[in-house]
Amino acid sequence: MNIVLLDPRQTESELWSITSKRQLEHLKQHIDIQVGNTLKVGIREGLRYSTEVVEVTEQIVKLKPIQIEPVPAKLPVTLIVAMPRPKVLRRLIMDSVTLGVENIILLHSYRVDKSYWQSPFLQQLDQYVTLGLEQAGDTVAPKIEIYKRFKPFVEDVLPSLMTAEKPAYVAHPYAQSKMPFAIEHACTLLIGPEGGFIPYEIDLLVKNGCQAVSLGNRIIRTETVIAYSLGRLFGVS
Repeated sequence: MNIVLLDPRQTESELWSITSKRQLEHLKQHIDIQVGNTLKVGIREGLRYSTEVVEVTEQIVKLKPIQIEPVPAKLPVTLIVAMPRPKVLRRLIMDSVTLGVENIILLHSYRVDKSYWQSPFLQQLDQYVTLGLEQAGDTVAPKIEIYKRFKPFVEDVLPSLMTAEKPAYVAHPYAQSKMPFAIEHACTLLIGPEGGFIPYEIDLLVKNGCQAVSLGNRIIRTETVIAYSLGRLFGVS
């Protein structure tokens, strides 16, 4: 936890309050929080502050804001991912939020097991978003959307996410073109299931304006290829 996220309602008085059991346990066990310490705090969907600890008890930590700090910038990317296995979903959301992804879309595809959509993890996405924000020191959650029908999404929704200034790239190990490096524009990035998009899906994506691009001929796990792709696309040349 590199920042403590607070609900705006916890900051309505002169002194702010941390009351979450999880946050209090972390601060006491890993930071040994004491009166007089400086603590980084973010207001959910708002600003980020440096604060001073003024009171510590078993049930509450009270803080006094000192100064505003900059919130990390987002990556200008909409990440579209074929719904992964439930345990991978948890890591995928946390890591994508930590990396600064602006928008996330979970999508069905042929190689996605339909049982994945019944996972209780889908009801816990906000918890994973919070953990990702705390890791990155961010305060603003990405927008997360879910589409359970591939063809209608590709034909009716995906085109609205693309412009000449915001192309869409689909990672595909058998594409002839290489994935761009250190781009200076927004984009949409599509990542398939661990078995990859089937040929019909790749053809449909390309037909509707996506560029199929390759990171090489190795087949990479979903959570690995996301970090790899984002690092390449938005890396410093």
